[in-house]
Amino acid sequence: MPWSNQNGGGGGPWGGGGGGGNNQGPWGQGPNRPRGGGTPPDLDEIIRRGQDRLKNLVPGGFNGGIVLILLGVVVVFALMQSIYTIQPDERGVELRFGKPKEEVSMPGLHFHIWPFETVEIVKVTEQQQNIGSRAASNSNAGLMLTGDQNIVNVQFSVLFTVSDPKAFLFNVESPAETLQQVSESAMREVVGRRPAQDIFRDARQEIATDVRAIIQGTMDTYGAGISINAVAIEDAAPPREVADAFDEVQRAEQDEDRFVEEANRYANQKLGQARGQAAQIREEASAYKDRVVNEAEGEAQRFVSIYEQYTTAPEVTRQRLYLETMEQVLKNSKKVIIDEAQGVVPYLPLNEIARPTQGGN
Repeated sequence: MPWSNQNGGGGGPWGGGGGGGNNQGPWGQGPNRPRGGGTPPDLDEIIRRGQDRLKNLVPGGFNGGIVLILLGVVVVFALMQSIYTIQPDERGVELRFGKPKEEVSMPGLHFHIWPFETVEIVKVTEQQQNIGSRAASNSNAGLMLTGDQNIVNVQFSVLFTVSDPKAFLFNVESPAETLQQVSESAMREVVGRRPAQDIFRDARQEIATDVRAIIQGTMDTYGAGISINAVAIEDAAPPREVADAFDEVQRAEQDEDRFVEEANRYANQKLGQARGQAAQIREEASAYKDRVVNEAEGEAQRFVSIYEQYTTAPEVTRQRLYLETMEQVLKNSKKVIIDEAQGVVPYLPLNEIARPTQGGN
């Protein structure tokens, strides 16, 4: 065709090659390629454009913006440090240039000027200090000498609360360590005045009360701001080296107590029987006394009545007394005495008198 020669052969009517190798379109450009197949964006260029935009946004240029950002961060950090919260089981003491303030921060949200002011927080709930525990690193902390020269291992705990947070923080350097040392010293003092039996069984509560009083008095002297609630003796035992010998002594003491108890029961039994017999004898003696006194009084009354009759009729009374006495004396006699003046009545059955009455003994 005529336009084929003008375009170098193979070109289109607008100068594009129809079958050549340049793949150009009719307007002198190649076909559209996919977007993902182009050159990737330059990272340095992106950073540079971001810096330019930041310079436009921040007054004073990029260097001044950094200063403002840092200043804002410092202000936010200072505000975060200046606001603090006190929990219900805590109390706070604010310090201004290291000197504590008079007021104590109660539970709630508080504000102070940081860094010129700081705050120290103390727990005011009941806390426990264990002393002489077998699990402690110092296994000899509970070894103490008793008043009777025995060695015991006492394990006890001290329950305390912080009554004055300001005194607790600043009057004593190490309140917990001081409390432990004072507690050990107080327990050793009280145990050293008593025999081993008191700490083992007999007087533990009394010992704990005395130790609590000594600890409280000492801590008050130090102005530690601590209130001792209780002292509990958890365990008291001899050292392991003499535990077997001590167990033997304990068993011997238990046997002694058992024997004493059995002896007391036997003594009480015998004493009860003796008291019963004594009461019976006293009752019998009282009854005998009453009987004899009553008989004597009756005889006296009888004599008085007979005497009154005698004074009225002496001869009759005398004859009656004679007859009654002779009747009393001769009623069991087998002999028959006959008065010669009276004689013997013919019909008197004398031979029947000697016979025992029918049905008699």
